[in-house]
Amino acid sequence: MPFNHPLSVQSFLDYLTFQKRYSPHTIISYKNDLSSFFEFLQSEFGDLPLTGITPSFVRSWLACLKGGGMESKSINRKISALKSFFKFLLKSGDLPVSPMTAVISPKNKKRLPQYVDEKGISVLFDHVTFPDNWQGKTERLILQLFYHTGMRQAELVGLKESQIDRSNSQVKVLGKGNKERVIPVNNELMNLIREYTLAKRSNFETFDDQYVLVNKAGRQMYPKLVYNIVKQYLSLVTTIEKKSPHVMRHTFATHLMNNGADINAVKELLGHSSLAATQIYTHNTIEKLKDIHKKAHPKA
Repeated sequence: MPFNHPLSVQSFLDYLTFQKRYSPHTIISYKNDLSSFFEFLQSEFGDLPLTGITPSFVRSWLACLKGGGMESKSINRKISALKSFFKFLLKSGDLPVSPMTAVISPKNKKRLPQYVDEKGISVLFDHVTFPDNWQGKTERLILQLFYHTGMRQAELVGLKESQIDRSNSQVKVLGKGNKERVIPVNNELMNLIREYTLAKRSNFETFDDQYVLVNKAGRQMYPKLVYNIVKQYLSLVTTIEKKSPHVMRHTFATHLMNNGADINAVKELLGHSSLAATQIYTHNTIEKLKDIHKKAHPKA
């Protein structure tokens, strides 16, 4: 690594990889954030021992990021990476005190998650025509899986046939930190998966048989292709700005909440580690109630 303290950083990344079992994507983000921080320190203040890093040095880096136009959400992610790193050093006895105790995170702008309304979803599955070929079958199943399960893009791409529990009409999803959760699904989706699986065996002489979804070459789907498929079809039924697999996850959660689902149940279905992450969907529900009140109440 091109900065000071590469051994400390590598030990931390190894801890995240082998003990916390974070995803490769998350590990890369932590590595990049720490690289950026230490490169800044070296260019501005020269070689510093870990014990010489003070809160004012950290704040100088954050001010530099802010001055470069970085949003609060991204800055907070970098603060979180530093907090985790210095906490690790405290626990391992390499540092007596963390410089992060006096660093305050900037407030994030509250943005409600965008979602497709129920009418849009109805148009998508009841009126949009999917191509009558393998590609069309795959595209339809991708959208159905996202809407019926709320799974993340990485979870869908990695979904294996062994995770489909037909006898109990449920899907086992391997989420962040390799945590497994079980999502019940209706017979319509289970039949779609079954038909797709049978068609796969008659369509291809050789294919990647462990994964549920395969592309037209019989190989495992990849994230960019899934993203493009979702964007293409959502463009037909909604005018919202974002049209991504994560919007389908937001749609799943918001429709559940709008129809009276318990927030703790939604938390489990989404695989959130804390209720705070799920509570954002209650804001969408409140906004819907406000809209209904405005349209229906004579004095609104």
